[in-house]
Amino acid sequence: MSKAFASSADLGEKVETLEILEGGVYALTAEGDPNIGAIEGEDFSVAFEARATPKAASDWLAKLRQYTDKPVKYLVLSHYHAVRVLGASAFDAETIIAHENTRLLINERGKQDWDSEYGRMPRLFREPEGIPGLTHPDMVFNDRLEIELGGDRGALILDYCGRGHTAGDIVAWLPKQKILFAGDLVEAAAALYTGDAFHMDWSSHTLDKVKAYGAETLIGGRGTVVRGRGNVDAAIEQTRGFLTGMVGAVKAVHKRGGSLREAFETTHAAPPQP
Repeated sequence: MSKAFASSADLGEKVETLEILEGGVYALTAEGDPNIGAIEGEDFSVAFEARATPKAASDWLAKLRQYTDKPVKYLVLSHYHAVRVLGASAFDAETIIAHENTRLLINERGKQDWDSEYGRMPRLFREPEGIPGLTHPDMVFNDRLEIELGGDRGALILDYCGRGHTAGDIVAWLPKQKILFAGDLVEAAAALYTGDAFHMDWSSHTLDKVKAYGAETLIGGRGTVVRGRGNVDAAIEQTRGFLTGMVGAVKAVHKRGGSLREAFETTHAAPPQP
């Protein structure tokens, strides 16, 4: 019997958990499936991530609408991977925001990534026929973008921390609440996807910047919401350890002239990094 491709045989439903955080901040986690969230402004909301299809996004919005009916003014895409962006049409957002590099990557390889992710993770693509096409942001930035939330809610800061999971990952930082949506730059207790990552940058100064926020609550790309400064720092360091362990194992195989298969097997067998 041939082995199933990636996660294509993982078709079981995951239990979704909606958590209401401080100051009208929402996080939806799903047992290792991609996390998604929203932030309430005074008279609007900001959605973080879009899910893989309009149907999947609509299911999330139905949960959110039990707590707020504020229209989605901004939809923020942390990066370009299909499971994060193709459900964008369901939000009916005034503005879709991403990093300039994310726009470039969607134009360069968006369709290939769509095909790849649908093949690897079909369970995430609920009613794929509803996808109207590639999602294209209509507002991009390079370093930092600040959104005033109104009233006494403070600001939402969108920041580029450097190359990491892709060339264009951004985070959403709420300094007043000390809450950070880190996207796939942090995935504690999970194996990272690094197919188009920048391992050296990600494991060094990019994660250094993520850690420097001093977040007390972190919503990573997958896994549970992380609470407490010590636990947040540990999640970031666990992500770094995965990357440095991978780099170290591959370097050793490369140095002795080993094969790609040897590099894979050596990395897979390597003990977790502290």
